Amino acid sequence: MSNGFDGLCGLVRNEFAQNPLSGDVFIFTNTRHSHLKLLQWQGDGFAMFYKRLEKGTYEIPASDTTKTSLELTSQQLMLILEGISLQSVKKRVRYQQLVQGY
Repeated sequence: MSNGFDGLCGLVRNEFAQNPLSGDVFIFTNTRHSHLKLLQWQGDGFAMFYKRLEKGTYEIPASDTTKTSLELTSQQLMLILEGISLQSVKKRVRYQQLVQGY
């Protein structure tokens, strides 16, 4: 959790094989899941959000252990930041337009 902007950009490029200038939010956590850093390129510079919990941990969804990264929706990220268990959330059915390939 000691990495700053440049160190985290290096991790995004080298470990995740992603472009840190994409505008995506990249999430980093310590091994105890009590600290969280978010990194995002905002067009004219990087923004970083850092939060340390005084008590408890963040719930990180289970993922394939062979992968170095995990993709979350913005809703999942907000639930994690608020301390809401993703396993207990029940999402109601909504209309979703399917995109067809050309």
